[in-house]
Amino acid sequence: MDAVHPLCMGEREKKEREMSSLAKMIQAIDDFVWGPVMLVLLVGTGVVLTVRCGFLTWRNLPWALKTTLSKEARTKSRGTGDVSPFSALTTALAATIGTGNIVGVATAMVSGGAGALVWMWISACFGLTSKFSECMLAIKYREVNEKGEMSGGPMYVMKKGLKNKTFGAVLGWLFAFFAVVASFGIGNMTQANSIATSVQSTFGVSYKVTGILLTALSLIIIIGGIKAISRVSSVVVPFMAVFYVLCGLVVIIGNFRNLPAGLLMIFKMAFSVKAVGGALCGNIVASMMNAARYGVARGVFSNEAGMGSAAITAAAATTDNPVRQGYINMTGTFWDTIVVCTITGLAIASSGMLGQIDPATGAMYQGSALTIAAFSTVFGRAGGIFVTVGIALFAFSTILGWEYHGEKAFEYLMGTHKCNMVYRIVFSLVVYVGATQTLELVWNFSDIANALMAIPNLICLLLLSGEIARDIKAFQKVIEAEKK
Repeated sequence: MDAVHPLCMGEREKKEREMSSLAKMIQAIDDFVWGPVMLVLLVGTGVVLTVRCGFLTWRNLPWALKTTLSKEARTKSRGTGDVSPFSALTTALAATIGTGNIVGVATAMVSGGAGALVWMWISACFGLTSKFSECMLAIKYREVNEKGEMSGGPMYVMKKGLKNKTFGAVLGWLFAFFAVVASFGIGNMTQANSIATSVQSTFGVSYKVTGILLTALSLIIIIGGIKAISRVSSVVVPFMAVFYVLCGLVVIIGNFRNLPAGLLMIFKMAFSVKAVGGALCGNIVASMMNAARYGVARGVFSNEAGMGSAAITAAAATTDNPVRQGYINMTGTFWDTIVVCTITGLAIASSGMLGQIDPATGAMYQGSALTIAAFSTVFGRAGGIFVTVGIALFAFSTILGWEYHGEKAFEYLMGTHKCNMVYRIVFSLVVYVGATQTLELVWNFSDIANALMAIPNLICLLLLSGEIARDIKAFQKVIEAEKK
């Protein structure tokens, strides 16, 4: 072995210290941007919009769900657009229903106690209006590009909808830039790594093999653009959601004796000022503040209400009125948090595995390991397979959905659609990097970009809240007529 020159060793140690310092700084910034201020801003904007809209998003939720599931929503018979209203919703859901619904819920319940689930519900209730508002505005201010495709999203709303055009242009550019960065990190590499890690631990498939398969599949679908992505999403998203929900219901029914105690524990920990535990909590003791902090954070991260990302896909929908599609896309928050996240939360709460020690690690069950342990109480070893399949389907659909978000943001920055194919190819190849490498620094940086996307979007929503309220109230006559 050759001797290492002392100077070289000193330089290497210096670089390692610099990288360590950079990683700590990025982590500190990440913690700050996803801290209490951001969470209050996200939920607070939802509260303001809900009140200004006269709670119509809550009152019309049954109508919105019925419209979403109607045959007409699967056609392009009403209005203009690239894809059907249902396809626009499932493509948006493809990006939002991800590992957060499996891993994120478990993480929230370990860090904030079982009561975190209640705060996920509360944030989702106000998130309905945020999601409605950003999607409705995206359709209202969308454009048709040189290729004849719809282009829309918060960046176009900021550019065209805000009175101060210079301010709007700056906000739009910042949103689009952060969306492109986030698409490669949160929307791509983290998802690919989640799939590769879970498949390797459950089935023993190497990271490289998984990476190659994911890259090939992504490339085949993504090259076809929004129409190919929406076709796949409209099949995969309903299938994976129904599959996971059914498996979760079997777990809940299998542990039905624990369900009343589990529900009591959830509400007790959600609203208790003092730190409390419970028979089904194991080693976990948490207070209302902890439950609220982690519940809101994971809820927002899961359904992306207020982030502006879903609005980019909503802009491609065929519709005769922006408000109508706003209602349809709004239901994404309901399906994501109120349905899928609730199934995970109740499965964990009723299983008795929350706060228990994992024999393999000697520490408490965390993340996907906790969800797998909960499912295994009924399914045995098959529980791990079901959760792994769920993670793989959820994460892969997120890659597809986020590609479209990033592509349209990239198109906005470039001022033309002509570079979109380059973006699609690069995005697909980056999937392999995510599947085979652990790039924590890149992930944290993209997490920051994801949070910074929200700031311009929330500012825009608050500035246009009066316009949103007028449009939703004007459309109420149409809803009343259709109900009759």
